[in-house]
Amino acid sequence: MENLLDQLLPLLSALWWPFCRVLAMLTAAPVIGDALVPVPLRVLLALALAILMLPLTLTPGAVPIAPLSLAALAATLEQAVIGGVLGLAFHFSMSVIAVLGYLVSSQMGFSMALMNDPVNGNSSDVVSALLSILSIVVFFSIDGHLVLAGVIGASFHAWPVGHGYAPRLLQTVAWDAAWIFAAAMLLAIPIVFSTLVVQLGFGFLNRVAPSLNLFSLGFSVITLFGLLMLSQIVRFVPEHFIGMTNRVLDMLQRQMQAAGHG
Repeated sequence: MENLLDQLLPLLSALWWPFCRVLAMLTAAPVIGDALVPVPLRVLLALALAILMLPLTLTPGAVPIAPLSLAALAATLEQAVIGGVLGLAFHFSMSVIAVLGYLVSSQMGFSMALMNDPVNGNSSDVVSALLSILSIVVFFSIDGHLVLAGVIGASFHAWPVGHGYAPRLLQTVAWDAAWIFAAAMLLAIPIVFSTLVVQLGFGFLNRVAPSLNLFSLGFSVITLFGLLMLSQIVRFVPEHFIGMTNRVLDMLQRQMQAAGHG
């Protein structure tokens, strides 16, 4: 029995490191890390992927780590940080869609119509919810779940267990968060500008003929005009979502190549 435990303990410890990294990535990743996905399902998926990642961790050059030691605790935190940062990087594309929905709703007057969002656990507007559903469909249509599995597998080559990771990864991901607002504003500019023109037009008309009380009609016209512009812009959202995902992949690939050369 002791011999069996001596043989299983290295295998279980080798399974624990990829499990921590995969679970952290799935928790921070878009769609799979949402509150709508049950936690037991996410844990089982992380366990299945960790078993598949065993050949990447059980390599001849792997650093042996004692299971019950401070080094094991540090390695666990290290895997959680790497997986969380990788999942957070992929969450940027979804964040752009969420910011876009908020900007569009605030311009169209839909920001007052809030509903409970079971995915994020808070209240969101109708436009953001519809755009989020569209981005989820695009995520699975481009095999985003397979891309996540490929990235987590490649990360074990760039940052093996026990070898640490470069702080530049955290710095790059933090700095790349700035383009979330730029990309969302770039998509929302047509609707923001068009609704602003309509509001200015109604303001001038109300100034010329105040007896018409055009502001009571302006809300409906702005909403209809905003919906018309949204119908013209929404067809470009999948293309931009794919482009933003490719940008995240390029960023991660450069970091992995730099870590491999280092």
